[in-house]
Amino acid sequence: MTADAPLTRESFRRLHPISSPRPVALVPDRVWTDEEWDRIKRGYAARDMDEKWNIFVEADAVFMHRSWTGYGVYEASIAPVTGGGRRIVSAMVEGNGERYRNMGDEYNRLMIELIISAVVLGEPAADLRAGLVELTARASGKSDLPSGLVQHSVLGSRSGS
Repeated sequence: MTADAPLTRESFRRLHPISSPRPVALVPDRVWTDEEWDRIKRGYAARDMDEKWNIFVEADAVFMHRSWTGYGVYEASIAPVTGGGRRIVSAMVEGNGERYRNMGDEYNRLMIELIISAVVLGEPAADLRAGLVELTARASGKSDLPSGLVQHSVLGSRSGS
């Protein structure tokens, strides 16, 4: 396989589909350019134990799996937008609490966009990162969570924290 060959389901040693799919009511409104979509279609494979996500695309769906367990967490359906680019039109999240602790639709919307933007595309995504820290702090009831720790625990070493 060449460096530019897209990753597929078969590229990963162990993957488990979402066992209890639950629709995500809020999806990102970002439109990814055709060039960004080409990069997203290539996917992303965690390179070491500190990286948290494996991502691949089949047809027009982006699959996001945790790298350690292989559990599917998110699945996002992507569609073309009039005038160019693509956007998420629907998404599913793992509803089985033993596989993934669901923190609500606002968190899931943010995470889906953050995984694609920061992990796959390598963007700084500062606003999304700040939103992640804020939502995590709100959910935990703690206002003093270290932002680098939150980002690393959710995104891994590719998070740029």
